[in-house]
Amino acid sequence: MQVKLRDHEWSIGDRIGEGGYGQVYEATSAQGEQAVAKLVPKEPGAEREALFGNDLSGVRHVVPVIDQGETENHWVLVMSRAQKSLKEHLDERGGPFDTAEAVAILTDIAETLADLDGRVVHRDLKPANVLLLEGRWCLADFGIARYADAATATVTRKYAGSPPYVAPERWRGERATSLTDIYSFGVIAYELLAGKRPFVGTDDEVRHQHLEDMPAHLEAVPALLAALVEECLTKAAAARPRPANVVTRLTKIEQQVPAGGLARLQEANRAEAIRRGEAARDASQARTEAESRQELFTAAKANLDRVSAMFKEAVLDAAPTARQVRLIGDGRALDATLTAAEARSIVGGWALNLCDAVLSISDATATSANPWGRRQPPAFSVIAHAEVTIRIPPDRFEYEGRQHSLWYCDAHETDHFQWFETAFMVAAYVPKRGRLDPFAIDPSEHAAKAIGSGMAEWQLAWPFTPLGVGDMDEFVTRWAGWFGDGATGQLRHPSHMPDRSPDGSWRKN
Repeated sequence: MQVKLRDHEWSIGDRIGEGGYGQVYEATSAQGEQAVAKLVPKEPGAEREALFGNDLSGVRHVVPVIDQGETENHWVLVMSRAQKSLKEHLDERGGPFDTAEAVAILTDIAETLADLDGRVVHRDLKPANVLLLEGRWCLADFGIARYADAATATVTRKYAGSPPYVAPERWRGERATSLTDIYSFGVIAYELLAGKRPFVGTDDEVRHQHLEDMPAHLEAVPALLAALVEECLTKAAAARPRPANVVTRLTKIEQQVPAGGLARLQEANRAEAIRRGEAARDASQARTEAESRQELFTAAKANLDRVSAMFKEAVLDAAPTARQVRLIGDGRALDATLTAAEARSIVGGWALNLCDAVLSISDATATSANPWGRRQPPAFSVIAHAEVTIRIPPDRFEYEGRQHSLWYCDAHETDHFQWFETAFMVAAYVPKRGRLDPFAIDPSEHAAKAIGSGMAEWQLAWPFTPLGVGDMDEFVTRWAGWFGDGATGQLRHPSHMPDRSPDGSWRKN
Protein backbone atom coordinates (compact mmCIF):
# COMPACT_ATOMS: atom_id res chain seq x y z
CA MET A 1 0.00 0.00 0.00
CA GLN A 2 1.27 3.46 -0.92
CA VAL A 3 0.40 6.49 1.21
CA LYS A 4 1.26 10.13 0.62
CA LEU A 5 1.91 11.88 3.91
CA ARG A 6 3.02 15.39 4.87
CA ASP A 7 6.63 15.09 3.71
CA HIS A 8 7.05 11.87 1.73
CA GLU A 9 5.32 9.03 0.00
CA TRP A 10 5.67 5.74 1.84
CA SER A 11 5.32 2.10 0.91
CA ILE A 12 3.57 0.26 3.76
CA GLY A 13 4.80 -3.34 4.06
CA ASP A 14 4.20 -6.25 6.40
CA ARG A 15 2.67 -5.84 9.82
CA ILE A 16 5.29 -6.21 12.53
CA GLY A 17 3.26 -5.72 15.69
CA GLU A 18 0.54 -3.91 17.56
CA GLY A 19 1.00 -0.65 19.43
CA GLY A 20 -0.96 0.81 22.29
CA TYR A 21 -3.77 1.88 19.98
CA GLY A 22 -3.20 0.75 16.41
CA GLN A 23 -1.09 -1.57 14.26
CA VAL A 24 2.56 -1.21 13.25
CA TYR A 25 3.93 -1.91 9.77
CA GLU A 26 7.21 -1.79 7.95
CA ALA A 27 7.56 1.43 5.94
CA THR A 28 9.95 2.51 3.19
CA SER A 29 10.08 6.00 1.74
CA ALA A 30 10.46 6.73 -1.94
CA GLN A 31 14.06 7.62 -1.13
CA GLY A 32 14.65 4.20 0.45
CA GLU A 33 14.53 5.30 4.11
CA GLN A 34 13.53 2.43 6.42
CA ALA A 35 11.06 3.19 9.21
CA VAL A 36 7.84 1.95 10.82
CA ALA A 37 4.32 3.25 10.30
CA LYS A 38 1.63 3.15 12.95
CA LEU A 39 -1.93 3.17 11.64
CA VAL A 40 -4.33 4.55 14.24
CA PRO A 41 -8.07 4.14 13.56
CA LYS A 42 -10.19 7.26 13.19
CA GLU A 43 -12.54 6.57 16.06
CA PRO A 44 -15.65 8.68 16.77
CA GLY A 45 -14.92 11.47 19.21
CA ALA A 46 -11.14 11.43 18.73
CA GLU A 47 -9.63 14.48 17.13
CA ARG A 48 -6.43 14.62 15.12
CA GLU A 49 -4.96 17.17 17.54
CA ALA A 50 -5.15 14.68 20.38
CA LEU A 51 -2.71 12.48 18.47
CA PHE A 52 -0.37 15.04 16.89
CA GLY A 53 -0.50 17.96 19.34
CA ASN A 54 2.63 17.29 21.42
CA ASP A 55 5.68 19.57 21.28
CA LEU A 56 8.66 17.42 22.29
CA SER A 57 11.48 19.82 21.40
CA GLY A 58 14.36 19.55 23.86
CA VAL A 59 13.13 16.26 25.37
CA ARG A 60 15.74 13.52 25.68
CA HIS A 61 15.24 9.91 24.64
CA VAL A 62 12.06 10.01 22.56
CA VAL A 63 11.31 8.11 19.36
CA PRO A 64 10.84 10.87 16.79
CA VAL A 65 7.84 11.03 14.48
CA ILE A 66 9.48 11.68 11.10
CA ASP A 67 6.29 11.99 9.04
CA GLN A 68 2.54 12.04 9.56
CA GLY A 69 -0.72 12.14 7.67
CA GLU A 70 -3.88 10.15 7.08
CA THR A 71 -5.75 7.65 4.93
CA GLU A 72 -9.50 7.34 4.63
CA ASN A 73 -9.80 5.26 7.82
CA HIS A 74 -6.55 5.86 9.73
CA TRP A 75 -4.19 8.48 11.02
CA VAL A 76 -0.62 7.53 10.10
CA LEU A 77 2.54 8.20 12.12
CA VAL A 78 5.92 7.24 10.68
CA MET A 79 8.70 6.76 13.25
CA SER A 80 12.33 5.74 13.31
CA ARG A 81 12.69 1.99 13.49
CA ALA A 82 13.99 0.84 16.86
CA GLN A 83 16.05 -2.24 17.61
CA LYS A 84 13.45 -3.67 20.01
CA SER A 85 11.00 -2.75 22.75
CA LEU A 86 11.57 -3.09 26.48
CA LYS A 87 8.72 -5.60 26.48
CA GLU A 88 10.67 -7.78 24.05
CA HIS A 89 13.79 -7.29 26.18
CA LEU A 90 11.88 -8.42 29.28
CA ASP A 91 10.52 -11.45 27.43
CA GLU A 92 14.01 -12.38 26.25
CA ARG A 93 15.42 -12.10 29.77
CA GLY A 94 12.61 -14.11 31.39
CA GLY A 95 13.62 -13.00 34.87
CA PRO A 96 14.95 -10.09 36.92
CA PHE A 97 17.63 -7.75 35.60
CA ASP A 98 20.76 -7.06 37.61
CA THR A 99 20.84 -3.72 39.41
CA ALA A 100 23.29 -1.99 37.04
CA GLU A 101 21.32 -2.78 33.88
CA ALA A 102 17.97 -1.96 35.51
CA VAL A 103 19.26 1.40 36.76
CA ALA A 104 20.67 2.24 33.31
CA ILE A 105 17.31 1.54 31.64
CA LEU A 106 15.35 3.38 34.33
CA THR A 107 17.64 6.40 34.14
CA ASP A 108 16.92 6.82 30.42
CA ILE A 109 13.18 6.68 31.08
CA ALA A 110 13.35 8.98 34.11
CA GLU A 111 15.37 11.60 32.20
CA THR A 112 12.62 11.70 29.58
CA LEU A 113 9.93 12.08 32.25
CA ALA A 114 11.95 14.87 33.88
CA ASP A 115 12.12 16.76 30.57
CA LEU A 116 8.38 16.22 30.05
CA ASP A 117 7.38 17.35 33.56
CA GLY A 118 5.02 20.30 33.29
CA ARG A 119 4.72 19.92 29.51
CA VAL A 120 3.30 16.54 28.51
CA VAL A 121 1.84 13.59 30.40
CA HIS A 122 2.39 10.32 28.51
CA ARG A 123 -0.48 8.47 30.26
CA ASP A 124 0.32 5.08 28.69
CA LEU A 125 3.84 4.40 29.91
CA LYS A 126 4.60 0.66 29.63
CA PRO A 127 7.45 -1.55 28.34
CA ALA A 128 5.87 -1.84 24.87
CA ASN A 129 6.20 1.95 24.51
CA VAL A 130 9.86 2.04 25.56
CA LEU A 131 12.09 1.32 22.56
CA LEU A 132 15.85 0.79 22.17
CA LEU A 133 17.05 3.34 19.61
CA GLU A 134 20.71 4.15 18.98
CA GLY A 135 21.77 2.74 22.35
CA ARG A 136 19.15 4.57 24.44
CA TRP A 137 15.80 3.46 25.82
CA CYS A 138 13.37 5.96 24.34
CA LEU A 139 9.67 6.67 24.88
CA ALA A 140 7.21 6.36 22.01
CA ASP A 141 3.47 6.73 21.42
CA PHE A 142 3.00 10.24 22.79
CA GLY A 143 -0.58 11.27 22.24
CA ILE A 144 -1.82 7.70 21.83
CA ALA A 145 -3.29 7.53 25.34
CA ARG A 146 -4.91 10.95 25.00
CA TYR A 147 -6.33 9.94 21.62
CA ALA A 148 -7.59 6.63 23.05
CA ASP A 149 -9.30 8.45 25.91
CA ALA A 150 -11.09 10.72 23.44
CA ALA A 151 -12.09 7.79 21.24
CA THR A 152 -13.56 5.81 24.15
CA ALA A 153 -15.08 8.70 26.09
CA THR A 154 -18.55 8.16 24.63
CA VAL A 155 -18.37 4.45 25.45
CA THR A 156 -16.36 3.84 28.61
CA ARG A 157 -13.18 5.07 30.31
CA LYS A 158 -12.91 1.96 32.44
CA TYR A 159 -9.90 0.46 30.73
CA ALA A 160 -8.30 3.53 29.13
CA GLY A 161 -4.55 2.87 29.28
CA SER A 162 -2.84 -0.47 29.93
CA PRO A 163 -4.29 -1.97 33.13
CA PRO A 164 -1.07 -3.48 34.59
CA TYR A 165 0.57 0.00 34.53
CA VAL A 166 -2.36 2.33 35.31
CA ALA A 167 -2.06 4.51 38.43
CA PRO A 168 -4.79 4.48 41.14
CA GLU A 169 -5.98 7.98 40.30
CA ARG A 170 -6.63 6.94 36.70
CA TRP A 171 -8.78 4.03 37.87
CA ARG A 172 -10.76 6.60 39.89
CA GLY A 173 -11.24 8.75 36.78
CA GLU A 174 -9.08 11.58 38.13
CA ARG A 175 -6.82 13.84 36.07
CA ALA A 176 -3.48 12.41 34.96
CA THR A 177 -0.31 14.31 35.90
CA SER A 178 3.41 13.69 35.64
CA LEU A 179 3.11 11.77 38.93
CA THR A 180 0.74 9.39 37.13
CA ASP A 181 3.60 8.58 34.78
CA ILE A 182 5.86 8.12 37.81
CA TYR A 183 3.53 5.40 39.12
CA SER A 184 3.72 3.60 35.76
CA PHE A 185 7.50 4.07 35.91
CA GLY A 186 7.43 2.38 39.33
CA VAL A 187 5.58 -0.60 37.87
CA ILE A 188 8.20 -0.91 35.11
CA ALA A 189 11.01 -0.62 37.67
CA TYR A 190 9.43 -3.32 39.81
CA GLU A 191 9.06 -5.57 36.75
CA LEU A 192 12.73 -5.11 35.81
CA LEU A 193 13.98 -5.84 39.33
CA ALA A 194 11.56 -8.64 40.27
CA GLY A 195 11.17 -10.26 36.87
CA LYS A 196 7.39 -9.92 37.17
CA ARG A 197 4.75 -7.23 37.53
CA PRO A 198 3.64 -6.18 41.01
CA PHE A 199 -0.02 -6.90 40.19
CA VAL A 200 -1.43 -9.59 37.91
CA GLY A 201 -4.87 -11.02 37.11
CA THR A 202 -7.96 -9.95 35.22
CA ASP A 203 -8.55 -6.26 34.58
CA ASP A 204 -10.93 -6.08 37.53
CA GLU A 205 -8.46 -7.90 39.79
CA VAL A 206 -5.61 -5.63 38.71
CA ARG A 207 -7.77 -2.55 39.26
CA HIS A 208 -8.54 -3.68 42.82
CA GLN A 209 -4.85 -4.33 43.53
CA HIS A 210 -3.74 -0.94 42.19
CA LEU A 211 -6.31 0.77 44.39
CA GLU A 212 -5.94 -1.21 47.59
CA ASP A 213 -3.00 -3.64 47.70
CA MET A 214 0.71 -3.28 48.38
CA PRO A 215 3.07 -5.23 46.10
CA ALA A 216 5.30 -7.90 47.55
CA HIS A 217 8.58 -6.31 48.65
CA LEU A 218 11.56 -6.57 46.31
CA GLU A 219 14.09 -9.24 47.21
CA ALA A 220 17.88 -8.92 46.76
CA VAL A 221 17.60 -5.28 45.63
CA PRO A 222 19.69 -2.47 47.20
CA ALA A 223 17.61 -0.79 49.88
CA LEU A 224 17.83 2.72 48.39
CA LEU A 225 16.65 1.46 45.01
CA ALA A 226 13.85 -0.61 46.53
CA ALA A 227 12.75 2.41 48.60
CA LEU A 228 12.64 4.56 45.46
CA VAL A 229 10.46 2.02 43.65
CA GLU A 230 8.14 1.77 46.66
CA GLU A 231 7.76 5.56 46.77
CA CYS A 232 6.93 5.64 43.05
CA LEU A 233 4.20 3.05 43.73
CA THR A 234 2.65 5.01 46.61
CA LYS A 235 -1.13 5.16 46.26
CA ALA A 236 -1.22 8.90 47.04
CA ALA A 237 0.07 10.71 43.95
CA ALA A 238 1.23 13.73 45.95
CA ALA A 239 3.63 11.53 47.95
CA ARG A 240 5.46 10.21 44.88
CA PRO A 241 8.82 11.75 43.94
CA ARG A 242 9.04 14.23 41.08
CA PRO A 243 10.76 12.97 37.91
CA ALA A 244 13.85 15.12 38.48
CA ASN A 245 14.21 13.70 41.99
CA VAL A 246 13.99 10.18 40.56
CA VAL A 247 16.85 10.98 38.15
CA THR A 248 18.99 12.37 40.98
CA ARG A 249 18.40 9.34 43.18
CA LEU A 250 19.07 6.86 40.37
CA THR A 251 22.37 8.62 39.69
CA LYS A 252 23.36 8.33 43.34
CA ILE A 253 22.29 4.68 43.45
CA GLU A 254 24.49 4.00 40.44
CA GLN A 255 27.46 5.76 42.07
CA GLN A 256 27.05 4.60 45.67
CA VAL A 257 26.60 1.02 46.75
CA PRO A 258 26.13 0.87 50.56
CA ALA A 259 28.10 -1.74 52.44
CA GLY A 260 28.42 -3.22 55.90
CA GLY A 261 26.16 -2.17 58.71
CA LEU A 262 24.53 0.68 56.76
CA ALA A 263 23.40 -1.71 54.00
CA ARG A 264 22.02 -4.16 56.56
CA LEU A 265 20.18 -1.44 58.44
CA GLN A 266 18.75 0.02 55.23
CA GLU A 267 17.40 -3.40 54.31
CA ALA A 268 15.95 -3.98 57.79
CA ASN A 269 14.38 -0.54 57.79
CA ARG A 270 12.89 -1.02 54.34
CA ALA A 271 11.31 -4.28 55.46
CA GLU A 272 9.75 -2.49 58.45
CA ALA A 273 8.49 0.34 56.20
CA ILE A 274 6.89 -2.25 53.93
CA ARG A 275 5.24 -3.93 56.92
CA ARG A 276 3.78 -0.62 58.04
CA GLY A 277 2.70 0.27 54.54
CA GLU A 278 0.78 -2.96 54.20
CA ALA A 279 -1.47 -1.86 57.08
CA ALA A 280 -2.60 1.24 55.16
CA ARG A 281 -4.70 0.00 52.26
CA ASP A 282 -7.27 2.74 52.49
CA ALA A 283 -7.42 3.92 48.89
CA SER A 284 -10.92 3.82 47.41
CA GLN A 285 -12.91 5.29 44.57
CA ALA A 286 -14.77 7.67 46.89
CA ARG A 287 -12.11 9.13 49.17
CA THR A 288 -12.90 11.85 51.67
CA GLU A 289 -10.37 14.50 52.59
CA ALA A 290 -9.65 12.61 55.82
CA GLU A 291 -8.94 9.42 53.88
CA SER A 292 -6.65 11.31 51.52
CA ARG A 293 -4.73 12.78 54.48
CA GLN A 294 -4.46 9.34 56.06
CA GLU A 295 -3.02 7.98 52.81
CA LEU A 296 -0.44 10.75 52.76
CA PHE A 297 0.36 10.24 56.45
CA THR A 298 1.12 6.57 55.78
CA ALA A 299 3.60 7.64 53.12
CA ALA A 300 5.06 10.31 55.42
CA LYS A 301 5.61 7.86 58.27
CA ALA A 302 7.26 5.24 56.08
CA ASN A 303 9.54 7.87 54.55
CA LEU A 304 10.58 9.32 57.92
CA ASP A 305 11.26 5.80 59.23
CA ARG A 306 13.75 5.32 56.38
CA VAL A 307 15.39 8.70 56.98
CA SER A 308 15.52 8.12 60.75
CA ALA A 309 17.09 4.68 60.50
CA MET A 310 19.75 5.82 58.03
CA PHE A 311 20.50 8.87 60.20
CA LYS A 312 20.95 6.71 63.32
CA GLU A 313 23.17 4.21 61.53
CA ALA A 314 25.42 6.96 60.19
CA VAL A 315 25.80 8.45 63.70
CA LEU A 316 26.52 5.05 65.28
CA ASP A 317 29.09 4.27 62.59
CA ALA A 318 30.94 7.45 63.58
CA ALA A 319 30.35 7.10 67.35
CA PRO A 320 29.89 3.41 68.23
CA THR A 321 30.10 4.15 71.98
CA ALA A 322 26.86 6.15 71.84
CA ARG A 323 24.05 4.40 73.75
CA GLN A 324 20.44 4.20 72.69
CA VAL A 325 18.26 5.51 75.50
CA ARG A 326 14.64 6.34 76.22
CA LEU A 327 13.70 9.95 76.94
CA ILE A 328 11.43 10.58 79.93
CA GLY A 329 8.92 13.39 80.42
CA ASP A 330 9.95 16.60 78.68
CA GLY A 331 13.10 15.02 77.22
CA ARG A 332 15.50 16.40 79.82
CA ALA A 333 15.68 13.07 81.64
CA LEU A 334 16.65 9.79 80.07
CA ASP A 335 16.39 6.11 80.88
CA ALA A 336 19.68 4.36 80.20
CA THR A 337 18.43 0.96 81.33
CA LEU A 338 17.34 -0.24 77.90
CA THR A 339 18.31 -3.79 77.13
CA ALA A 340 19.81 -4.58 73.72
CA ALA A 341 16.52 -6.19 72.70
CA GLU A 342 14.55 -3.11 73.74
CA ALA A 343 16.90 -0.85 71.82
CA ARG A 344 16.54 -2.94 68.69
CA SER A 345 12.76 -2.94 69.01
CA ILE A 346 12.52 0.86 68.78
CA VAL A 347 11.42 1.78 65.27
CA GLY A 348 10.84 5.39 64.20
CA GLY A 349 11.78 7.75 67.03
CA TRP A 350 15.01 7.18 68.97
CA ALA A 351 17.56 8.90 71.24
CA LEU A 352 21.34 8.44 71.46
CA ASN A 353 23.42 9.47 74.46
CA LEU A 354 27.14 10.35 74.13
CA CYS A 355 28.86 11.84 77.17
CA ASP A 356 26.41 14.52 78.36
CA ALA A 357 24.72 15.11 75.01
CA VAL A 358 21.53 13.47 73.75
CA LEU A 359 20.60 13.43 70.06
CA SER A 360 17.00 12.40 69.33
CA ILE A 361 14.49 12.27 66.52
CA SER A 362 10.80 11.74 67.19
CA ASP A 363 8.34 9.51 65.39
CA ALA A 364 5.95 11.10 62.90
CA THR A 365 2.75 12.54 64.36
CA ALA A 366 -0.33 13.21 62.23
CA THR A 367 -1.18 16.90 61.89
CA SER A 368 -4.81 17.95 62.15
CA ALA A 369 -6.45 19.35 59.03
CA ASN A 370 -6.57 22.89 60.48
CA PRO A 371 -4.05 23.37 63.29
CA TRP A 372 -3.64 27.13 62.78
CA GLY A 373 -6.21 28.40 65.28
CA ARG A 374 -7.40 31.92 64.56
CA ARG A 375 -4.48 32.72 62.30
CA GLN A 376 -4.62 32.65 58.50
CA PRO A 377 -3.45 29.22 57.30
CA PRO A 378 -0.28 29.14 55.19
CA ALA A 379 -0.44 28.49 51.45
CA PHE A 380 0.65 24.89 52.00
CA SER A 381 -0.82 21.91 53.87
CA VAL A 382 0.97 19.94 56.61
CA ILE A 383 0.22 16.23 56.90
CA ALA A 384 2.67 15.17 59.64
CA HIS A 385 5.30 16.62 61.94
CA ALA A 386 8.26 15.50 64.05
CA GLU A 387 11.37 17.07 65.56
CA VAL A 388 15.10 16.47 65.83
CA THR A 389 16.86 17.65 69.00
CA ILE A 390 20.25 17.91 70.69
CA ARG A 391 20.13 18.48 74.46
CA ILE A 392 23.06 19.35 76.69
CA PRO A 393 23.29 20.24 80.39
CA PRO A 394 22.46 23.96 80.78
CA ASP A 395 25.56 26.11 80.41
CA ARG A 396 26.19 29.27 82.47
CA PHE A 397 23.81 31.14 80.15
CA GLU A 398 21.20 28.38 80.70
CA TYR A 399 21.48 27.31 77.06
CA GLU A 400 20.27 23.70 76.68
CA GLY A 401 20.76 22.87 72.99
CA ARG A 402 18.87 23.13 69.73
CA GLN A 403 15.81 21.60 68.10
CA HIS A 404 14.40 21.69 64.56
CA SER A 405 10.95 20.92 63.24
CA LEU A 406 10.32 18.30 60.55
CA TRP A 407 7.11 18.93 58.59
CA TYR A 408 5.68 16.71 55.86
CA CYS A 409 4.06 19.28 53.61
CA ASP A 410 3.90 20.81 50.12
CA ALA A 411 5.90 23.92 51.09
CA HIS A 412 7.63 24.26 47.71
CA GLU A 413 5.18 22.94 45.12
CA THR A 414 1.41 22.57 45.35
CA ASP A 415 0.32 18.97 46.04
CA HIS A 416 3.89 17.64 46.08
CA PHE A 417 4.51 16.45 49.63
CA GLN A 418 7.86 15.66 51.23
CA TRP A 419 9.65 16.17 54.54
CA PHE A 420 11.10 19.61 55.22
CA GLU A 421 13.40 20.72 58.02
CA THR A 422 12.84 24.14 59.57
CA ALA A 423 13.22 25.83 63.00
CA PHE A 424 11.85 28.71 65.01
CA MET A 425 13.05 31.46 67.32
CA VAL A 426 11.60 34.08 69.61
CA ALA A 427 11.89 37.65 68.38
CA ALA A 428 14.84 39.58 69.76
CA TYR A 429 12.62 41.96 71.75
CA VAL A 430 11.09 39.10 73.79
CA PRO A 431 13.06 38.14 76.96
CA LYS A 432 14.17 34.53 77.05
CA ARG A 433 16.38 32.35 79.23
CA GLY A 434 17.11 28.67 79.71
CA ARG A 435 15.78 27.31 76.43
CA LEU A 436 16.51 25.37 73.28
CA ASP A 437 17.45 27.79 70.55
CA PRO A 438 16.41 27.50 67.79
CA PHE A 439 13.49 25.24 68.65
CA ALA A 440 10.70 23.21 67.05
CA ILE A 441 7.05 24.18 66.91
CA ASP A 442 4.32 21.83 65.81
CA PRO A 443 1.94 23.22 63.16
CA SER A 444 -0.15 25.59 65.31
CA GLU A 445 -1.23 29.16 65.82
CA HIS A 446 2.29 30.01 67.06
CA ALA A 447 3.80 28.55 63.90
CA ALA A 448 1.28 30.43 61.75
CA LYS A 449 2.49 33.67 63.31
CA ALA A 450 6.06 32.90 62.29
CA ILE A 451 5.11 31.87 58.75
CA GLY A 452 2.64 34.69 58.18
CA SER A 453 3.42 38.23 57.14
CA GLY A 454 4.24 40.94 59.64
CA MET A 455 6.11 41.02 62.93
CA ALA A 456 5.32 38.51 65.67
CA GLU A 457 6.99 37.09 68.76
CA TRP A 458 7.55 33.81 66.87
CA GLN A 459 9.82 33.88 63.82
CA LEU A 460 11.52 31.40 61.50
CA ALA A 461 15.16 30.67 62.23
CA TRP A 462 15.84 28.14 59.43
CA PRO A 463 14.65 27.84 55.81
CA PHE A 464 12.27 25.09 54.71
CA THR A 465 14.89 22.56 53.57
CA PRO A 466 13.88 19.30 51.81
CA LEU A 467 14.87 16.10 53.59
CA GLY A 468 14.71 12.76 51.80
CA VAL A 469 16.29 9.34 51.62
CA GLY A 470 18.22 10.23 48.49
CA ASP A 471 19.74 13.48 49.79
CA MET A 472 20.76 13.23 53.45
CA ASP A 473 24.49 14.01 53.39
CA GLU A 474 24.28 17.65 54.48
CA PHE A 475 21.63 16.94 57.14
CA VAL A 476 23.58 14.01 58.64
CA THR A 477 26.92 15.85 58.58
CA ARG A 478 25.47 18.96 60.19
CA TRP A 479 23.63 17.19 63.03
CA ALA A 480 26.51 14.78 63.63
CA GLY A 481 28.80 17.80 64.01
CA TRP A 482 26.46 19.45 66.51
CA PHE A 483 26.19 16.15 68.42
CA GLY A 484 29.97 15.97 68.59
CA ASP A 485 30.13 19.56 69.83
CA GLY A 486 27.52 18.77 72.48
CA ALA A 487 29.41 15.68 73.65
CA THR A 488 32.63 17.69 74.08
CA GLY A 489 31.02 20.72 75.72
CA GLN A 490 31.52 22.91 72.64
CA LEU A 491 27.91 23.41 71.53
CA ARG A 492 27.08 27.09 71.81
CA HIS A 493 24.08 29.29 71.22
CA PRO A 494 24.03 30.43 67.55
CA SER A 495 25.92 33.67 67.11
CA HIS A 496 22.99 35.29 65.32
CA MET A 497 19.32 34.71 64.61
CA PRO A 498 17.93 33.59 62.27
CA ASP A 499 20.59 30.91 62.12
CA ARG A 500 20.05 30.71 58.33
CA SER A 501 17.90 33.12 56.38
CA PRO A 502 14.49 31.55 55.68
CA ASP A 503 13.45 34.17 53.13
CA GLY A 504 11.73 32.74 50.07
CA SER A 505 11.92 29.13 51.24
CA TRP A 506 8.15 28.41 51.32
CA ARG A 507 5.05 29.20 49.28
CA LYS A 508 3.08 32.21 50.47
CA ASN A 509 -0.53 33.22 50.04
